[in-house]
Amino acid sequence: MTTGRDTLPTTTTRGGLSVVSNAAQEYVTVRLAGQLLGIPVLSVHDVLGAQKLTRIPLAPKWVAGVLNLRGRIVTAINLRQRLGLELREDSSKDMSVVVEHNEESYSLQIDNVGEVLTLNDADMEKNPVTLDPRWREISRGIFRLEAELLVIMDVEKLFNFESAAAA
Repeated sequence: MTTGRDTLPTTTTRGGLSVVSNAAQEYVTVRLAGQLLGIPVLSVHDVLGAQKLTRIPLAPKWVAGVLNLRGRIVTAINLRQRLGLELREDSSKDMSVVVEHNEESYSLQIDNVGEVLTLNDADMEKNPVTLDPRWREISRGIFRLEAELLVIMDVEKLFNFESAAAA
């Protein structure tokens, strides 16, 4: 997985000033319940295969447990359960994407990891009204790829959604 940013600089004019900005972003693509999701590369700390989890008594159902990642305790979140999706029959093949929120590490359990895509910011669209509300709650927008929609996951929204549901 590449973590560098291969972007093409563009120049725009704002208020008479020329501003150079990056026109593209990189996203790690993942699959969850058949939906293709993109997570900004800069939000991803690690990609893990199946991990041994330690259950936490009395934790919400969507907290799959904790794992030890190089000496750090990481909370594993079952995204299928968290979003109210059907659980996989064989979760032993689940992969994880580790992200950080409020200086805490979280392992987001997903079905599998795809590739890193570099996409032009101008091609991102707002969430369509027909998008499943579960995806809309955690999305900052979509890209229309050749064969399907890529829903861009907003990690902050994911965890804001978590605290709103907990309250």
